[in-house]
Amino acid sequence: MSSRDIILNRVRSALTDVVDPDPAETVIDWQYGRPVDTGDLDVVDRFAERVADYRAVVEEVTEDGLTAAVTAALTPARGPVLADHIVRDRLAADLEWLDDDALEPAELDAAGAVITTATVGIANTGTIVLDHGAGQGRRALSLVPDMHVCIVDATQIVSDVPEAVARLIDLGVAHRPQTWISGPSATSDIELDRVEGVHGPRTLHVVVVR
Repeated sequence: MSSRDIILNRVRSALTDVVDPDPAETVIDWQYGRPVDTGDLDVVDRFAERVADYRAVVEEVTEDGLTAAVTAALTPARGPVLADHIVRDRLAADLEWLDDDALEPAELDAAGAVITTATVGIANTGTIVLDHGAGQGRRALSLVPDMHVCIVDATQIVSDVPEAVARLIDLGVAHRPQTWISGPSATSDIELDRVEGVHGPRTLHVVVVR
C-alpha cells in the first residue's frame, strides 16, 4: 500500500468518527446589529483603550473642558486650523481658522490641523467613522493636514462593527461616502519599519466628551 493510500485510509477512518451536529443545537442566539460584549470595560473605556493601542492620543473630558482640551491638543500644530462653523461654534476658541472654500491639496497642506466631529465610534476596534456631514467636512479635510483632532461624544460609541453599521443605517447616512479611521496614518516597508503620516494625518488626537 502506497503512502497516499495509507493517508487516505486514515482520513476516512477519522471522518467515520465525526458526528454531524444537530442543527437545532448549533443555532446562535445573535442578531446582526445587536450590541456585543466589550469585556471588563464599558464601551467608552474600551474605545479609549483601543484608540490608544493605535498610537493615537485619546482623552476624556466634559463639555465644559472641551475647548481647553482641543486648544491644548493643537499646541504642536503649525499653521491655521481647518473646521466648519459647527465645530467653531461649539469650541468658541480663539484660533487661526482656515475656511475650506474648495481648497487645493497644496492649500490644505498648509493647514496645521483639522478639527472634526464624528458619526460613530467603535469600541472593540478603536475605529472612528466619519460620514462627512455637518461638523466633519469633505473627505480631503481629514486626509491631508498633518494633525487630526476628532471630537467623539460618548453617546456615539457602540460596541462593534455590526452595531456601527446598524447605527449608520438608522441615521440614514449609510449611503454617504465614509472614512473609517483606526489610528493615525501608518505604513511600513519590507523591514517592517513603521512610518507615520505618509498618506494621511501623522497625529490623531481623539477627545471623548462624556
